[in-house]
Amino acid sequence: MTGLEARGPDIGVLAARLLFSVQRELYAALAAQGFDDIQPRTGAVLAYLRADGIRASELSRLSGQHKQIIGTLIDDLERLGYVERRPDPADRRAKLICPTDRGLLQMRAAASIMRAIEERHAQALGEPEYTAFKTALHQVADLQRETR
Repeated sequence: MTGLEARGPDIGVLAARLLFSVQRELYAALAAQGFDDIQPRTGAVLAYLRADGIRASELSRLSGQHKQIIGTLIDDLERLGYVERRPDPADRRAKLICPTDRGLLQMRAAASIMRAIEERHAQALGEPEYTAFKTALHQVADLQRETR
């Protein structure tokens, strides 16, 4: 057995396990609250949506998704009544992606669910350990993003 094999799953496998598990819990809880028409893939938009709106190009940059994928997700969310496109007051050529009233309700519900998930993990690990974990995870994610 090599040193890497002894370490267990790599960061990609661990990150995927964490992502998929959190998504399952989040979207099941959202569905139970009446938001059963959205899918985890919409998280590339919903996770970065701001109450005052955000440009699609910024959603693409933040999520790491191609602009075409973000555009398709925005179209889907607009059709479902979660977002709308509005003129950007700072640049008439650009559009802001803004949450509708339903979108704002979903954002609040998702934030509450995520707080509960994080509080559960912080309680299980201990606050200092959980804070250190999140700090390290941020650093690894930032380092990985820089290697692109």
